[in-house]
Amino acid sequence: MSSALSAPELLDLLGHFMLLSLLAVGGAITAASDMQRYLVAEHGWISDAQFTASIAIAQAAPGPNVLFVAVLGWNVAGLPGMVATLAGILLPSTLLTLSVTRWTARHREARGVRAFTTGMAPLTLGLLLATGWVLADPLVRDPDHRAATLGLVAVTIAVMLRTRLGPMWLIALGAVVGGVAMR
Repeated sequence: MSSALSAPELLDLLGHFMLLSLLAVGGAITAASDMQRYLVAEHGWISDAQFTASIAIAQAAPGPNVLFVAVLGWNVAGLPGMVATLAGILLPSTLLTLSVTRWTARHREARGVRAFTTGMAPLTLGLLLATGWVLADPLVRDPDHRAATLGLVAVTIAVMLRTRLGPMWLIALGAVVGGVAMR
């Protein structure tokens, strides 16, 4: 765990995650690429390996998908970091969602509402692809893991496009391939 952050740094962390909350269309995982940029590249509060491990551990645990944000915050600054990242990622989007849901229920057939809903699909897909690339990039750069990583990405994309196989099976496949590759 990184050394404790000062109060201004914790407020900065909270504020950044509040902004990400409003950009995380499709869930918090879609903003992971910016989280990595902010926590690892810009501030150096955690390493690339800690970032990737935080997401992997939280995704493997039962519970909500957003748990990785708590693990990231914990790795950055312990309990205060966890509170800052979770409050930051949950509060703005929750309040906005409650307000917008009530409004769109009353205006669901409006042309603008339908256009907005349709436009969110490619945005969400793009954010998920950016997150996938950030998570795969360290292994793609490593010549020892490049072929297995790119192969696993290709298999995952093909299976998701052509079947209705649940993503948990692909996560399990990734765990097996990762376990074998690390030997």
